[in-house]
Amino acid sequence: MAVGKSAIGYQLAQRLGREFVDTDLVVVAAHGSIPGIFASRGERGFREIEAKAVAAAIEEGQGTGRIISLGGGAVLDSGTQQLLEQCTVVYLECDVDTVAARITRNSGRPLLAGDAVESWKALFATRKPVYERLADVVMDVRHGSVAELAGRLEEALRTHAAAQQEVEQ
Repeated sequence: MAVGKSAIGYQLAQRLGREFVDTDLVVVAAHGSIPGIFASRGERGFREIEAKAVAAAIEEGQGTGRIISLGGGAVLDSGTQQLLEQCTVVYLECDVDTVAARITRNSGRPLLAGDAVESWKALFATRKPVYERLADVVMDVRHGSVAELAGRLEEALRTHAAAQQEVEQ
């Protein structure tokens, strides 16, 4: 959450000439603001909508090389986890010091209401093992511009793809 998934994903898609889909934006376009969804349907209702958006993005993008940015909690859904087994999953690794400025100035994150830093730490503690288990590529995003990080990610993905090809042969 707040690690730069959308910015880095968009930049990577531009570099590779691929389509980019941010599932949070898909949800907002179809259902209104995320805080509004949380207020009217609760977190459970939001997660159901989110899971459907993620499933559609993955299914529609199969075989296209589409770059998809998921919301930080999307991977908690077991159905989403199963779908991600078909994908190359990137975990953008970060720490609270790096995201603190972003999360304290951004009031549009319902799960970070109150003490945003402490809420982020608690959410991250529960999500980190899932991120690590699902990830094919882990990249530290604590240092570098978005363009630099996208370049490093492009190289990491090439290395991963080459390793996958060797395994398949």
